[in-house]
Amino acid sequence: MTGGEVAGILVAVFWAILVSFIALVLVRLAQTLKAATRLVADISEQAVPLLADASATVRTANTQLARVDSITADVQEVTANASALSSTVSSAFGGPLVKVAAFSYGVRRAIGRKTEPRADSRSTVYTGRTVADPLPSARRGSRRTRGKG
Repeated sequence: MTGGEVAGILVAVFWAILVSFIALVLVRLAQTLKAATRLVADISEQAVPLLADASATVRTANTQLARVDSITADVQEVTANASALSSTVSSAFGGPLVKVAAFSYGVRRAIGRKTEPRADSRSTVYTGRTVADPLPSARRGSRRTRGKG
């Protein structure tokens, strides 16, 4: 065997190993592509119903939002009506009620002054001289016993 024949055999063996390695890589790549194709098919089968459900959910949410918008508009109208009613009642009854309350307070105070002597009138002034009140204890006692009778 000559050197050229040995070199030819080595190149042939190298090419056989290289072709076997490339064939193995191509077989593995084909298996990976088949698995990826199955995975994409499964995902698309599951994604279509999910997208349909999501679309139905969005439609339902849109309907509910329209209802909430209608309710909000109604509540806003009721609030405006309540505010108008409150101001009307306040203007119609507020003034007269305040006047009646002030009048009744004045009447009570006037009646209270007539029936009961003032608490700060404990002394009487006679032409430049101050004289002590003759019955200060009787007046105080009458206040204490007012609610017990």
